Amino acid sequence: MNIEPPVSDPSSRVQALDRGVAGVPLLRLLQLSSPSLPIGAFAYSQGLEQAVALHWIRDEASAGDWIVGLLSHGLGRLDLPVLIRLHQAFVDDDLAAVRRWNHFLFASRGSSELQAEDRHLGGALARVLSNLGVMAASDWISDPCATHSALFALGAVHWNIQTTAMAAGYAFAWTEAQVGAATRLCPLGQQAAQRILTQALPIIDRVVGEAFSLSDDDLGASAPAHAIASALHETLYSRLCRS
Repeated sequence: MNIEPPVSDPSSRVQALDRGVAGVPLLRLLQLSSPSLPIGAFAYSQGLEQAVALHWIRDEASAGDWIVGLLSHGLGRLDLPVLIRLHQAFVDDDLAAVRRWNHFLFASRGSSELQAEDRHLGGALARVLSNLGVMAASDWISDPCATHSALFALGAVHWNIQTTAMAAGYAFAWTEAQVGAATRLCPLGQQAAQRILTQALPIIDRVVGEAFSLSDDDLGASAPAHAIASALHETLYSRLCRS
């Protein structure tokens, strides 16, 4: 199986997504991306709570700027292209490449809090997948550097979810989680939350396409405020989200 090439025409990208997920694979992608998946993703804000405490995020506009900015300059430049590489490595049964890209992503986290979150989500998803019959996931349950992306890619390969569809589902799940955190913390109304999510959808489409074109040397997030907020959140006196 080859990694799908980038497509510049949005309609072509939609057609590629349609080819990549249908029937049971579509339902499995929805399962992997669901906020009800018992991995505890709702407990984290990835620094957004600290950004609210610092008044960097105050309202719908600033929350949208924060989320869309991280989507473009963080997730789209690091998590998604690494996720694509992890998917291909699992398809090729190249466990050395899987471990290399997993450790690269884990080492790229900007704070100990972000590493702890990735470790928790990765281990939790490994347990869920193992209980659902993805036996290769059991090796990751106690791995101290397991990332959420690695286990997401493993689940996608096991359930025949194609790369473009997987990346879109992953990006949407991340965005939905961030919008949910902003809704609780800012706070925002439900209509405002849906407007932010709607604003993010074309960005998701764009960054998924761009993720396929990035070379290894191009990988890396550029979001220093994100790392600073996450590091400061570790000592925030009163908080709703986990550190």
